[in-house]
Amino acid sequence: MAAERPAAPSLSTQAFWLLLAKTFGFALTLGLPLVLVRSLSQAEFGLYKQAFLVVGTAMTVLPLGFGMSAFYFLPRDREAHGAIVLHVLLVHTLVGGLAALALIAWPGLLTAVLGSDALTPYSAELAAVVLTWTVASFLDIVAVARQDVVASTVFIIASQASKTAIFIVAALAAGSVRALIDAAIVQGVLQIAVLLAYMRAKFPGFWRGFDWQTLRTQASYALPLGLSSLVLKFQSDLPHYVVGHAFGAAEYAIFTVGVFNLPLIGLLRESVGSVMLPRVSRLEQEQDRQQIVGLVARVARKLALFYFPIYVFLMIVGREFISVLFTPLYLASWPLFAVYLLVIPAGVIVLDPITRAYAEQRFFLLKLRLILFAITIAIFAAGAARLGLLGTVAVMVAVQVAGTLGAGIRLSRVMELGAKDFRQFAVLGRIAGAALAAGVVCAAARFALLGSGPFVVLAVGGIAYAAAYAAAIVVAGVLDAGEWSLLRGLLRRQRTPARRNVAC
Repeated sequence: MAAERPAAPSLSTQAFWLLLAKTFGFALTLGLPLVLVRSLSQAEFGLYKQAFLVVGTAMTVLPLGFGMSAFYFLPRDREAHGAIVLHVLLVHTLVGGLAALALIAWPGLLTAVLGSDALTPYSAELAAVVLTWTVASFLDIVAVARQDVVASTVFIIASQASKTAIFIVAALAAGSVRALIDAAIVQGVLQIAVLLAYMRAKFPGFWRGFDWQTLRTQASYALPLGLSSLVLKFQSDLPHYVVGHAFGAAEYAIFTVGVFNLPLIGLLRESVGSVMLPRVSRLEQEQDRQQIVGLVARVARKLALFYFPIYVFLMIVGREFISVLFTPLYLASWPLFAVYLLVIPAGVIVLDPITRAYAEQRFFLLKLRLILFAITIAIFAAGAARLGLLGTVAVMVAVQVAGTLGAGIRLSRVMELGAKDFRQFAVLGRIAGAALAAGVVCAAARFALLGSGPFVVLAVGGIAYAAAYAAAIVVAGVLDAGEWSLLRGLLRRQRTPARRNVAC
């Protein structure tokens, strides 16, 4: 029996609530690295990062992107909802269980991968984390794929809040890598419980929905894309394993700070990509190319409004940012961070939902990523030690940008885009100009405050940049009518309480 659901909310509504939820979730996690770098030594922090590098690689790679098939099939095949979600749950459980058994049976795998036996004593606990987090990862997908705005918002905020609280308690109470791994097991079990409760409520009797034909259809769609995602994950994680193997845990700690993925950047992109995928899938089914191009352009503009100023601001006050967030002990990470920041402006064009919607293009994406992965392996095989940490980061950025450019060129040809289509992206230039103009103000403030301490420079520079950027985007005329209406509404709500207070 198909699960009933209300009419899908608008893309803007979905994106707004997901952005709000993930931004709030980001705020909740902001204190975690502050506690960890102060509770663990540099070597222990590097070991912690290595442990969760293994977990992150496993939970992303092992399911081969099978969970993402829910975004494609739930909007199209409402009669098979129970089967679709059951198959994802079974696949995630199977691959997570096999990986856990492998870690328990052959703990030396960690030594072989990382070049050190420091994590070997934690192999059983890491096996439990891999299993529980792999199964629980479907919680981040199922509500969004079902376009359940309320549930997805609650899940995002609650999972980030619980993870941060559990990890901080473990760090403060025990201050050890083992305590953090045990905390991760607790987090995984809690999320699995929530996932099963949600699936039982929204997909009644889903456990009886197993269907071989639907499973084969899901697999035929997901496998090429999953292999492509696997290659991409290996490509992004390979430098981490190379550095950890060649330089040790302490240097790896410097490297991980240098390639620190700003949570807000990832959350914004994930939010937009999640709500784009089912929408693009329907538009592709209707062969509405113009709407797809317009959607990509609107998303790029909205992301650029955040990404461009964040990039410029961090290029100016990056040293202070690292010092405040990770302590001056990690200032050696600044050159790496400055190079890695280049991925931020390159991320405003979101292409993955289009590639997944144009299913026939999934093999091209796989070939492209295999080529880039082979090039990456060849470069590192020639000598990671000669590259050093900075060269390794430069390779990471170059490969990532090349992948985006390659996919963009291919999709533009498939969709037969012309000059009129590309003109929709011209607004990105005005946003970049506004971000750079605000950067001049911020740089002047930083120069005036040198010697005042990193926190003062970061705080005052942030206020100066925000004010200048707000003025610059107004002058540049990049806000649309809906955004102006939203701002006016916020201002009216702020003024109303003030009038009431005066009246009282």
